[in-house]
Amino acid sequence: MNVRRDAVPEEPCQCPDCQRFYREHDRLIRENPSLRQQQELNWAALQSFRTLAGRVLEELQKQHGDGEPVATPPATAAGKPEATADAAAPESDAIQQAMADLENINAHLFSIEALMERIFDVRVPEPVEQTFREVAGELAPDPLNADRLRLNRLLHQTPDLPDHRGG
Repeated sequence: MNVRRDAVPEEPCQCPDCQRFYREHDRLIRENPSLRQQQELNWAALQSFRTLAGRVLEELQKQHGDGEPVATPPATAAGKPEATADAAAPESDAIQQAMADLENINAHLFSIEALMERIFDVRVPEPVEQTFREVAGELAPDPLNADRLRLNRLLHQTPDLPDHRGG
């Protein structure tokens, strides 16, 4: 058997972000140990994310327009120093980029919602729900759960998040 250099570590990461993730992961399993509860939890989380991201995008569009370039302020056009316009340009660009990112997030969330609807079609008999509850009781407290360790590695490899291994 080949051993990969980047194999999942045997010990869970102890950084604050991973520890917070482990606690939340376990709490969600303990408090929602059945398939039905997990379906409802994920649906509610998806809907709340879509609602909040959509509302923030609407607010930004009201305040800054629908992604249109910001017009030059009248003071700059009248010959006053352009320092304030130059300082506002990066902030405006950042807001326009954030609005584009939120539009993409909302599109992705809509796609996830379509997939989640298929998950909601699944119903299992009570003995299977009981197995969910039993496994949840075993899984939640396990700090060396392979899925959790894989997620931990993904968390540290995500380019948008700071790498906590280096300090």
